[in-house]
Amino acid sequence: MNPILNQVGTVFIPVRNIEEARKWYCDILGLSGDGEILFGHLYIVPMNGTGIVLDSKIYSEDNIFKIPPFHLNTDNIEQAYEYMKGKNVELTTEIEHNQWFNFKDPYGNHLMVCKC
Repeated sequence: MNPILNQVGTVFIPVRNIEEARKWYCDILGLSGDGEILFGHLYIVPMNGTGIVLDSKIYSEDNIFKIPPFHLNTDNIEQAYEYMKGKNVELTTEIEHNQWFNFKDPYGNHLMVCKC
């Protein structure tokens, strides 16, 4: 039996300000954002499936994601695109192939939303 599981547990996202990042990510994900910040630099975003941890200790201009390391799922790509537009999120692509679009968080990390 292999001791390494074929599962992704958590993705760490470098953020400059942990309090602001918690608020921003929870807002776009429709979460309360009242969870605890751990050790002064970590916030575990309550997710279904693979986790996201916001980490202000690892942030630097060199560490931000220049390409999306993962995608957030949606059932309705058009509605998701308009939702993010309405939140004044910086969209970096249009909806591509009726399947996905990219955006940036306030720290310059490139992320993706994809129709599942």
